[in-house]
Amino acid sequence: QMQLVESGGGLAQAGGSLRLSCAASGPSFSSYGMGWFRQAPGKEREFVAVLRWPGFTDYADSVKGRFTISRDNAKKTVYLQMNSLKPEDTAVYYCGGGRAVGTGRLVVAYDYWGQGTQVTVSS
Repeated sequence: QMQLVESGGGLAQAGGSLRLSCAASGPSFSSYGMGWFRQAPGKEREFVAVLRWPGFTDYADSVKGRFTISRDNAKKTVYLQMNSLKPEDTAVYYCGGGRAVGTGRLVVAYDYWGQGTQVTVSS
């Protein structure tokens, strides 16, 4: 069983930066694929980034070059560094963990989810 808790959300201006953290509890964190998704009001949850063994990363086209996913297995934490933020990045951001996430782009591939953290970017 894995529990995930996101933090680091808040209000930022366009062009600014935020770093989200997702702290995990439970065994075998290093063996899990970890991803970030986001959900804006009235929209479906969408893929943002994934980091899976052995260090493979993938990003949605909309965030590529601006966001970076990383993890610290000793701290059981995954991060999302968000730079050059845009108003369209405004959403609730969720981290997910799964033992077999495949490409990591699908919501159904993840076994566990955090409660989400709100990111609001003002223009």
